[in-house]
Amino acid sequence: MNIALLGGAFNPPHLGHAMIARQILDFTPTDEVWLLPNYHQIPPKPVAAVADRVAMTKYLESDNIRLSNIEVEQRLDGDTVHLIPYLLKQHSYHFVIGSDQLTSFHLWGNWKSLLQRMPFYVFPRYGYPNEPLYEGMSVISHELLIASNISSTKIRARVEQNKSITQFVPREVADYIRSHGLYKE
Repeated sequence: MNIALLGGAFNPPHLGHAMIARQILDFTPTDEVWLLPNYHQIPPKPVAAVADRVAMTKYLESDNIRLSNIEVEQRLDGDTVHLIPYLLKQHSYHFVIGSDQLTSFHLWGNWKSLLQRMPFYVFPRYGYPNEPLYEGMSVISHELLIASNISSTKIRARVEQNKSITQFVPREVADYIRSHGLYKE
């Protein structure tokens, strides 16, 4: 089985994540997309509790898109290369990053080793070039591909300013944020 790993803080998860996952399935030879909320952030930054981020990410699950708690259950340090030993050997994996990550990819811990051990799909993000590309990276492209500019940062800012987020996250995520008082100063 070909699996694409879409990792991140999911702080909060949003419809842009769901769009990316769906299009990975549509435009690559991927059988499943696994959403991987991280346990630790590198570099460290304030995020909602991991239990909240995992609970909200479950609302993005659908056919062939599923939540994977590998990083959380193993309490990984956020260095992506440390995830590899926990992946089942009977599958083939690609890691997914947005083009917004390319200019800082060389700052990832063990990035050269990571590229040697796992190929990467690069998903175009609106306003970010698809470069620099490293060996082992391929850009997802198709005439029907829709790039997203939805960001967790902007959603958190909207929540803090009491603006609606219902067009940007699943209804259940909006309800969870509201009922748990997340992203309010």
